Amino acid sequence: MKVLQERIRTEGLILSETVLKVDSFLNHQVDTELALQIGQEFKRVFGHLPINKVITIEASGIQFAMAVAIALGVPFIYAKKKKAVTLSEAVYSAPVHSFTRQEDYLISISQKYLGPNDKVLIVDDFLATGAALVGLVDIVNEAGAELLGVGCVIEKSFQEGRSLLEKRGIPVYSLARIASMAPGEVHFIDNDPVVDPIQDKAIAAVQEV
Repeated sequence: MKVLQERIRTEGLILSETVLKVDSFLNHQVDTELALQIGQEFKRVFGHLPINKVITIEASGIQFAMAVAIALGVPFIYAKKKKAVTLSEAVYSAPVHSFTRQEDYLISISQKYLGPNDKVLIVDDFLATGAALVGLVDIVNEAGAELLGVGCVIEKSFQEGRSLLEKRGIPVYSLARIASMAPGEVHFIDNDPVVDPIQDKAIAAVQEV
């Protein structure tokens, strides 16, 4: 997604070889037109799959999960961090470690909204260490739902998140894959025009039907 790469180059603040701030247009102040474009791009990639739920974690993934869900015409669910007082019913939960905040927390989704009949796409803003996404994968598995793929807006490909997901056989697609970065420069990996793992997943889903 070239427009996203250009925004990262021109507006992203690269504070170190591992820290990128995109809060002027993605995850503090949000460019809503760009968010809608992101939703349409994920629809282009995943729209051939029988997805009926989009899932993310609060808070910075919510706007992108909502954009994707609108594009696909399905509901989206955001996992809550820590169990709220109002979340008194049965939940699926998983522990997650935040390397950014250096803290552990519990993410939860009500069992009323996720179950064995659901076919799920996970969407998040960043893929780096993969800890938060692995927590979501664990919740999807606990619910007995089928995970059809993971879509991330920005991926730090030099970190281990993608390999953790792919080792579980999960198709991963990121709109902007960063190969390396340093203050004043960023280098991207171009996505292949054909996303073979996702196409293979679609074929398998059709054969199961």
